Amino acid sequence: MNALEVRAALALALVYVLRMMGLFMVMPVLAVAAMDYPDYSPLLVGLAVGGYGLTQAALQIPMGMMSDRWGRKPVILLGLCVFAVGSFIAASADSMMVMIVGRILQGAGAIAGAIMALATDVSRETQRAKVMAVIGIAIGFSFYLAVLIGPLIAQNWGLAGVFGVTGVLAICCMPLVKWVVPDVTISASGDTLPHVSEIKSLFVSPQLWRLNVSVMVLHMMITLLFVQLPLTLTQFDMSLESHWTIYLPVLAISIIGLIVLMGISRGQTPKSVVITAAALMMMAFLMMNMQDHHLWVVVAAVVLFFTGFNYLEASLPALVSTIAPAGQKGSAMGIYASFQFFGAFLGGLLSGLVTDIWTPKTAYLAGAIGAACWIIILFGLKEVMKLRRLSMQVSFAHVQPQTLEKSLLQLEGVHEVVASESDGTVYLKISKEFDTKAARELLAQYA
Repeated sequence: MNALEVRAALALALVYVLRMMGLFMVMPVLAVAAMDYPDYSPLLVGLAVGGYGLTQAALQIPMGMMSDRWGRKPVILLGLCVFAVGSFIAASADSMMVMIVGRILQGAGAIAGAIMALATDVSRETQRAKVMAVIGIAIGFSFYLAVLIGPLIAQNWGLAGVFGVTGVLAICCMPLVKWVVPDVTISASGDTLPHVSEIKSLFVSPQLWRLNVSVMVLHMMITLLFVQLPLTLTQFDMSLESHWTIYLPVLAISIIGLIVLMGISRGQTPKSVVITAAALMMMAFLMMNMQDHHLWVVVAAVVLFFTGFNYLEASLPALVSTIAPAGQKGSAMGIYASFQFFGAFLGGLLSGLVTDIWTPKTAYLAGAIGAACWIIILFGLKEVMKLRRLSMQVSFAHVQPQTLEKSLLQLEGVHEVVASESDGTVYLKISKEFDTKAARELLAQYA
């Protein structure tokens, strides 16, 4: 990567860390700290934990498309402003209902698609994977950091402190976006942002809908876990600020488990390993349901859960990217992200409802049943070939899109081509046999 790409990658990664850390810090503390509110109830706690997911799911695709019309930076800055306002409303809340309003407003700052599109704009095709990898690592790091420091902040300054820090972090992101991330011309977005015309066909795609349901259940389960786990730990006389002593070793061990699963996968994403990871999460919830005041059972269950979660969180987007048609990755990922955030909302709602009607342990059982249904759906997933995506600029002044598509499909290693005259771009899905030089020579004939 050149200096410009390194600067952009680090700045956008830091924006992600600060923003996502703010969202994640609430998860391990809210269920316990919210007991001080006069209108506390398990249902309202569930809605407060997962409420941001509802607006994130609803606005993820529209905000991404807005960034194509208004520009990336204005939409990102708008989203950060809305997120900060929601954070400060939640920080000043004197009731659960007001906090839920703040959480819903936080979710309205749905800028993930616009940030990824900006990362695409500021990087060359050959370096784009590296830029995305830096941002992906940052997202994972923000989650681990938030889970560890969230309880410490809550213990010292309460929930108001957690939300206040979240709002300040969002404000700190704004100068980074405005002045540190380079200004560039918006590039073709077919593989970056969603298009309304593509959403219906992708929504019902036999393979993609399975992955969309998968990420929905995945985030339903982690939200459900973090509504219940802090309360479970308090049963062992563990104060909120000591919860990190459980989370730290659990996350460290689960990373070892992730490395093992990735080693078994050998750079691919086999269906059998995906199902195994989902089964680990189901087993974890069954153990949490059946544990009878044994801390070691809780710790073992959470290790299993995060081993499966970490693998699937990294692998499912790669599967979506592989399966999505050429030139439609942006739409596929937009739908995927909407399902992901809706899953967070569903997890909070389900946990709250089940706990209100039955018991906290029953909520774990509900998660295990959801995972069992999910595994049945995963058996219908097909193995896919690992393909790389490539977009190339081209002039359509002397060639029709259909003619160009047929010519490119004749090249070795080309599996799929979509020529977009409006974008001035051809989108390809290619294998390792693809010869970039031959493709450029072919395109030069039509220049």
